Amino acid sequence: MKTMWITVGLGILAGVGTSFLADIFLVERFVIVGSFVGLEYSLNEGIAFGVRIPGAFQFILILAALFFVACYARKEADTKLSQVGFGLILGGGIANIIDRLIDGFVTDMIQVGSFPVFNVADSCITVGIAILFFEMVVRAREA
Repeated sequence: MKTMWITVGLGILAGVGTSFLADIFLVERFVIVGSFVGLEYSLNEGIAFGVRIPGAFQFILILAALFFVACYARKEADTKLSQVGFGLILGGGIANIIDRLIDGFVTDMIQVGSFPVFNVADSCITVGIAILFFEMVVRAREA
């Protein structure tokens, strides 16, 4: 479990740190690959893809999801790879909560094509899910 908690900490630091830097320094779009990839400051009141759920229910839903993932990880994170996957999901989720508690918004800054603008914490969550899915496929093939 040590690997998972280290990954949680790194995910929180990366997510909160990059959002903090974007809040301070990202005043206009920064081009990386033409109009396709760049850094673009955006504030998100909602959850995934800007979907908003009324009132405090949104915050309760996010906390409940993180609690469920943490409980599930405690039982199922039996390999280093699964610990990293769960750690990224939890770290990214906690980072987004911390960012939201500061000013009521999640700071998004990564723009790729026409996909909604997202942040490093969102990327941690996505990569964590991909890692767990990959491990699930590998285990199924071995069985």
